[in-house]
Amino acid sequence: MKLVVVESPAKAKTIEKYLGSGHRVLASFGHVRDLPPKDGSVDPDQGFAMQWQVSPDRSKQLKAITEEARKADALILATDPDREGEAISWHVQEVLRQKKALPPEVQRVTFNAITNSAVSEAMKNPRGLDEDLIDAYRARRALDYLVGFTLSPILWRKLPGAKSAGRVQSVALRLIVDREREIEIFRPQEYWQVSATFETDGQHFTARLVHLDGQKIDRLTIGTRADADAAKAAVEAGRFSVSAVETKPFAKNPPPPFTTSTLQQEAARKLGFSASHTMRVAQSLYEEGLITYMRTDGVDMAPEAVSAARRAIASRYDSGFVPDKPRVYQTKAKNAQEAHEAIRPTDFSRARAASGDHGRLYELVYNRALASQMASARLERTTVELSDGAGRAVLRASGQVVLFPGYLALYEEGRDDRGDDEDGARMPVLRQGDTPAKTGVDATQHFTQPPPRYSEASLVKRLEELGIGRPSTYAATLQTLKDREYVRVDKGRFVPEESGRLVTAFLERFFERYVSYDYTAELEEELDDVSGGRLNWEKLLDDFWRDFKPKAGEVMDQKPSEITQALDEFLAPWLYPARADGSDPRICPQCGNGKLSLRGGKFGAFIACSNYPDCKYTQKFGQSGDQAQNDGPTDLGDGIMLKSGRFGPYVERDDKRASIPKDVPLSDVDAEIAERLLSLPREIGPHPETGKPITASIGRYGPYLAHDGKYAKLGSTAEVFETGMNAAVSKLADAATGGGRQRGASREPVAVLGAHPTSGGEIKVMAGRYGPYVTDGTTNATLPRGADPKAVTLDEAVRLIDERAAKGPPKKKGGRKPTRKKTK
Repeated sequence: MKLVVVESPAKAKTIEKYLGSGHRVLASFGHVRDLPPKDGSVDPDQGFAMQWQVSPDRSKQLKAITEEARKADALILATDPDREGEAISWHVQEVLRQKKALPPEVQRVTFNAITNSAVSEAMKNPRGLDEDLIDAYRARRALDYLVGFTLSPILWRKLPGAKSAGRVQSVALRLIVDREREIEIFRPQEYWQVSATFETDGQHFTARLVHLDGQKIDRLTIGTRADADAAKAAVEAGRFSVSAVETKPFAKNPPPPFTTSTLQQEAARKLGFSASHTMRVAQSLYEEGLITYMRTDGVDMAPEAVSAARRAIASRYDSGFVPDKPRVYQTKAKNAQEAHEAIRPTDFSRARAASGDHGRLYELVYNRALASQMASARLERTTVELSDGAGRAVLRASGQVVLFPGYLALYEEGRDDRGDDEDGARMPVLRQGDTPAKTGVDATQHFTQPPPRYSEASLVKRLEELGIGRPSTYAATLQTLKDREYVRVDKGRFVPEESGRLVTAFLERFFERYVSYDYTAELEEELDDVSGGRLNWEKLLDDFWRDFKPKAGEVMDQKPSEITQALDEFLAPWLYPARADGSDPRICPQCGNGKLSLRGGKFGAFIACSNYPDCKYTQKFGQSGDQAQNDGPTDLGDGIMLKSGRFGPYVERDDKRASIPKDVPLSDVDAEIAERLLSLPREIGPHPETGKPITASIGRYGPYLAHDGKYAKLGSTAEVFETGMNAAVSKLADAATGGGRQRGASREPVAVLGAHPTSGGEIKVMAGRYGPYVTDGTTNATLPRGADPKAVTLDEAVRLIDERAAKGPPKKKGGRKPTRKKTK
């Protein structure tokens, strides 16, 4: 008997079916060992020796693998065909070796697609483990551990509110913060565009003013309304005829099939998927045998796949859509390995598969791969110039015509930021001397725009361009930034939080080299050299640690006050920008003579006056001096002041304060609203059964009801002031029966997906106390972090439930251990 070890249970079932009798296929469920999260797991003084530990949730899988290995004649390691897959195979082999359960014969096989032919062919060509890939894995894992376990304790002790730092995540965060700085210092510039609309043969087009009185009109030439009105009058007065027509044919070639990076980018643009969701769905499609391996930076397809794609094109379109020769692509990405094929469907005769998000992503992969082998699109760009009879003004119109769609008939690549695309307009047929009818003239005001914030797609693209990280790690890196609350996502764009800005400033000030883009990319190249056998992994770590360790020790020896002072100086241009009146931006706007400076507190950094405690002025970190002045104390009347503190805006009268809730716009806060906030808690009345008072108030976790030590959550600030006795009693009763303990989680299913194919139980998506989950009535499986509960498909739910069931029932937490009685 041969024991085959793969990564996922779904893959195990499929492959065992392909291999038949004589083979037992088991899943490792991913990595089986990792470095324990404690000091000493990597020992630089002992040649970077690593202390591996079996993951607690993998002990059951390892026990099953070990039992089968003792009975097997051969072990076939068939994990994924990349560095992580090689590492998982190595971990399984080492665990079996330690348990003296390693079969006499050990083979490593890889396949790029889970199809019968791919698996069968791989089994005919076994090899040994790739030691270079394993060394690269160990080097990368040790680097990430050393950086994380060295920097994070420094952050905890020296930078209040900071949570962690990482080798790649900190550089990705710096990109987001740097972009925000560019946006903040950007000063918009006014400009005007003058254009005229024309009509000929029933077709309308627009032409823009490009010359006036011998002067070329560039984008910023017309800067005021007066100049725009004068230019508009000149165009209105002119009678225009076509003075020049230029037509240029051009071709557009299709983009290559997807890599990991480009799949994440395009799925974000076209489907609105996060990088982590894209990878989860792609993993499922791969395990179902629908697409090839989805962690790759290769851009070409296997010859047999190219032939299949060309046949599919010919059957769907006419022969003109099939180019004379197959297309060959080369990657432009920095540090690309091209060890595997691009991502493509395993069967080009299947244009659609699955449903929901799985079906949408499959169709995207299919169309992109098929289009990559289609003929180029042929287009024609036309530029028309129109001049007035007096020679004062020249207008220009541009447009394009698709002569032959080629690959555009199936697929067009998305773009992150579309500007004014005049060339995309359709133009009528015009000849020199024609006099189209002028139907209107407009002068429109515009302002230059700052660079856009990064979306997931554009950030992934930028990381890849810089050669930072690997495409397979981007999803986890971006998710970590969200989980640490260093960034938030607003309208699909990354916005740095104050904690993220402070961590970035700290790292730039004290560890500048290690968050520089060039150094991080160079380190990535060295890791690739280890993968290729060109560099010893221990030498790479030794070179890194020799410089990094003393730098970390130097920073750790500094006092928190010294760190804060250095950051205050480093961030001064941002924290205290020049004021419009020319006054010192560090002067306290409240007392008028104190100096503002950065302080560190239990809950993070803030700006405070040097005259504390006489002057209690504070300002949130990240709020500029001008903003602080604008948001300074405001007299609302009746002795109530609206102020801004380190925890946000609040109202104050005498010695009583009340924070402004997040769902109350600051612009709406007046004396009446402030009075109501200051009067909390509000007594609704005595409970009809107990006679004890029911109150409504706002606490640390939001608005709530209270009665005799019991609580119920309210949905909004408005409910605090509007909830009556009947509603209050009902909400408290619901909380007492479980609704309150659910923290607002509904006991009604989010969705009902259908019956489980094995258990027959109805699968539902539920909103649980600790997040959404799926259940078939017997087994509950938590959804991956960030997954949309409403977008879960039946196939995905079945897979999650089966994986949860395969792990066995969750361990029950033991009771509280008895404590010894203290004796004198």
